[in-house]
Order: sequence, then C-alpha cells, then structure tokens
Amino acid sequence: MNKNLEEYFSGRRFHSISDYLKKEFGEKTIKLSIDGGFTCPNRDGSKGINGCTFCSDSGSGEFSSNIEDQIKLLSVKWPKAKYIAYFQNHTNTYAPVEILKERYSAVLKNEKISGIAIATRPDCITDEALDLLDEINRNNFMWVELGLQTIHEKTAEEINRCYDLNCFMDTYNKLIERNIKVVVHLILGLPGETESDMLESVRYVSHLKNLFGIKLHLLNVMKGSTLSVTHPDYVSFNSIEEYVDLVVRCVEIIPKEVTIHRLTADAKRNLLISPVWSFNKRTILNSINDRLNLLDTWQGKKA
Repeated sequence: MNKNLEEYFSGRRFHSISDYLKKEFGEKTIKLSIDGGFTCPNRDGSKGINGCTFCSDSGSGEFSSNIEDQIKLLSVKWPKAKYIAYFQNHTNTYAPVEILKERYSAVLKNEKISGIAIATRPDCITDEALDLLDEINRNNFMWVELGLQTIHEKTAEEINRCYDLNCFMDTYNKLIERNIKVVVHLILGLPGETESDMLESVRYVSHLKNLFGIKLHLLNVMKGSTLSVTHPDYVSFNSIEEYVDLVVRCVEIIPKEVTIHRLTADAKRNLLISPVWSFNKRTILNSINDRLNLLDTWQGKKA
C-alpha cells in the first residue's frame, strides 16, 4: 500500500468512521447508543409481531443507555471527546413527526452532542419525516442508517424483513437527493446465504451513488430472537478465521471513500447463543487487521 493511501486511511488499511469523525471534529468522537422509546412496524402488528428473525427483544440495542451516564463514564478516559447521539433501538423514524422532532431536538440541545445518527427502516420514512431530517441535516452533522441486511429477496422473506429492495432504493435515493448521509447495514451469515451471496450484497451496496458508510455485522443468534427458536443450532461461521477471511474480501471491494462503521458484532455474553467466539470483538478486529497486513491488501483494492 502506498504512502498516500496510508495517510488517507490514517495508518490503517480501511476508512474507519472513527478516523473520519476525528478529522471532522478535531477530537475523538464517540457514538452514544440511546433508546428513543420507539417500536417497529414489524413488532406492533402493522407488518408483523415478532420483528426480523435475528432481532432480540431490545431491538438490536443491547448496549444502549442514558446519554449523561455514558458521557460520565467515557469522559474519565477521554476528557476532550465529542459525541454523536445514536438512536439505535428498533425503528427511529417510526412515529408521528411531532414526536420525532421532540426527541431529536432534546438530544441536539445538549451542548455535549456534536451530531446525530438515526437508525431506521426504509419503509418508515414518510414525506414529513424526510422534511424533518432535511431540516436537521442543514443545521447539524447527521447520518441516517438504513437496515438492508441483504439484497436477496428470498433471504429477506425468510428473515421476515417485510420490505423489498425497491423500497430500500426508493428511500435511499430520496435521502441522497436531500444530501443526507446514508449508512447501509448488511448482515453476514444469514441462514441460506453463500459467500457469493454475501459478497454480491456488499458489492451492490458499495456502488450506490454517494454512499457515506457501510456496516458489516456478523450474524449472532441471540436469546429472545425468533432465530433462536427456528434455528436453535445454527452457527453463522464456524471460526474467527472463516469470518475474517470473508470480511477481508468484503473490505477489498468497498470503494476507499466509503466509511466503514462496523466489521463484526457487539453481543452481551449472557444473551449470545452462537457463534460462541463472537463476543471476542477485540480478537476479531485484530485478526482482520493482521489478515489485511499479511495479504498486503486494503479497502478498495479490488473495487
């Protein structure tokens, strides 16, 4: 890897969101996962009642907590850090626009908050919500995170996603037209998908117009999820080495300008069923970095 790429990646071999935010704000900038009190149309009966099959009872937000509590804890180690409020649990645009405005505004009024990130579903952004997001984006640092998980319709049906790829693309394009940064979430290891299927999803998303970021999430089978009932013995990847090999191939086909927000998963050990090794997040990330170095490869090398 040449010197220019090393400088671009801040000494890494991929374009991490942590490095991007440090350049943007001049200090280490940390995402604070918070629960906005929202639900999901795939849980309240509008489209379904049990959510996507991989989703636990907490809506994939097992680590969310109060903003002030998180800042107090983190400021001990990083006294000069800045913070992004990350609405994580469930579907964070799934409410009347008045409620959305109230909850987003509440965190943005906090002088310790430098920006906002909103995780949602592409079928849950109304025209009114889009206008609100546009307004926020004009005055604040913001990105919207869309859960896609896979581009393959058969898999989408099996995980009970309850929207199709056309819906995702329609919403994605509306956000991009408003110059809103978009991060797309993909899951690696969904039941029935081959490595070729997963790479196809990564390749498709990586070449979306003006994509800001991508999240690659290792599929964990968690207690409280439908998957734990329907696939109690399912293991997405048999070893760290197997997973790392795939992630490196994914990184190689992601264009270098796309920020990478996640390369594995966060899981509370007491809720994790499989893979049993996946709670070792630091080991997984170190293994990915080691593999990139060993192969002398980097993000975008094969894009």
